[in-house]
Amino acid sequence: MPSNRRDFLKVGAAVAAGSLVASSPLLAQTPSGLLVPHDDLPKVDDPAIKALMEAALNTAKAGGASYADVRVAARRQQNVNTRDRIVQGVSDTDTFGLGIRTLVDGAWGFAATSKLDKDSVAKTTQLALGQAKANRASQLRPVVLAPTPGNQVGQWKSPIEVDPFNVAITDKVAFLLAANEAALKVKGIRNVTSSMFFLREEKSLMTTDGSYVVQTIYRTSPSMGVTAVSADNRDFQSVQSNEVAPMGLGYEHVTNSKLAERAPEWAELAVQKLSAKPVEPGRYDLLLHPSNLWLTIHEVIGHPTELDRALGFEANYAGTSFIAPPDAMLGKMQYGSELMNIVGDREQKGSLGAIGWDDEAVKPVKFDIVKNGVFQDYQTTREQATMMADYYKRVGKPVRSYGCSYAQSWSDVQFQRMPNVSLQPGNNDDTWESMIAKMDRGIAIVGDGSFSIDQQRYNGQFAGQVFYEVRGGKIVGQLKDVAYQFRTPEFWKGLKAIGGPRSYHLGGAFGDGKGQPAQSNSVSHGCVPALFSQVNVINTGRTA
Repeated sequence: MPSNRRDFLKVGAAVAAGSLVASSPLLAQTPSGLLVPHDDLPKVDDPAIKALMEAALNTAKAGGASYADVRVAARRQQNVNTRDRIVQGVSDTDTFGLGIRTLVDGAWGFAATSKLDKDSVAKTTQLALGQAKANRASQLRPVVLAPTPGNQVGQWKSPIEVDPFNVAITDKVAFLLAANEAALKVKGIRNVTSSMFFLREEKSLMTTDGSYVVQTIYRTSPSMGVTAVSADNRDFQSVQSNEVAPMGLGYEHVTNSKLAERAPEWAELAVQKLSAKPVEPGRYDLLLHPSNLWLTIHEVIGHPTELDRALGFEANYAGTSFIAPPDAMLGKMQYGSELMNIVGDREQKGSLGAIGWDDEAVKPVKFDIVKNGVFQDYQTTREQATMMADYYKRVGKPVRSYGCSYAQSWSDVQFQRMPNVSLQPGNNDDTWESMIAKMDRGIAIVGDGSFSIDQQRYNGQFAGQVFYEVRGGKIVGQLKDVAYQFRTPEFWKGLKAIGGPRSYHLGGAFGDGKGQPAQSNSVSHGCVPALFSQVNVINTGRTA
């Protein structure tokens, strides 16, 4: 049996075991039939792997590539799911491999392999070169990369305290079942589900620009949902733990979520929804809690400000963008009221989008997307930034990527993905409670729910988890069957009050899909409570 990581590289062929990706060299089978445990797998910064990466880049340059980058990544995911008093399932999957991207005569090529040996990496690099040369025939314009500081060398790691993969499954199950039990004790609760999701991604990236960066990224999500059923079984209402957002942290985020302590509160809210008054359709002032607003920001600001959507390059998966064409929008379009300030970043500590470098070895910077209500800029990669050169020159900005390149795995090509996109707090000390006190007549919404959005992110309909009727500055009871409808610019132009720094909260999504073949990105959205004027509200429970 191999005794170290270097020996592992000599083992060669991989086996497909259990739920692992077929032909992935995750667990190497030895003549004795034993499997190499996780701790003996090669590390992405192993000198032997680094040498393979250097060889791939040398082969790419010798084959005519003006630029190339190579990524090696080890990705591990774990899910633990429970329902009521039973365990529904536990999964633990790994994948490990290398992907190389080449730029030849202005056209991209990409290929990947799970076999990390000299011959396989050389053949994979030749495949990437061949693909790039074949793609030249359909290239409308050559790819030009924005300059970036070369020789980016370093390491970065998510700011975790406890590695979730070092915590026993039995402890995780016990944590979830205790939370379920706490919710089931509330009269009227019929079903409870809870889960934990963990990701650890270790990856190294080397480029022909002279960059070599190594990163270890963690993501953690504890969650639960409770369902109450009426005594006559004619109605049911659910509440999700949306206020506990997924984060780029370790197992300490699970512990700090205090699911068991908070479960009775969520259960009581679900029971109260059974007797809540159905909303009367009409126009209301809406106060949206950050646990609701983050999703609206994601859909109507995050996605339409992706440059490839605005240019029509991304259309099949979730559409294009109403913020087009760029020349007519940049610095001109009134996105919302003067209170609307939206920034993109990949640096907020504990956020899902936090990284040291993107998948082009670009160190991200914070940038304005909307400033004082006016649209300022799109999300970009090195290739996309050059498409904005004329605008940047006109406004005095450097032509540089905002560090938005990402691939979900070594086997996927990197492309533009959303960074953290966040609504900035106001210059005040307002909180959720103080903003309710200032409302005369309206609805306050907590938690995200179902939503519908058109292909340009212009017309939307969003629901939530808990809906409070507000009159005279006080909550007078719960409502149900609430959804709000809007056209994006009119909605944000109706933004008339926002919370201060104390009320800032990070929400987020693990599974932000884009591309074909589809890839998944994780992203956080920070925001504060926000009050919107006279938004159309419908009753989703009414029948014709």
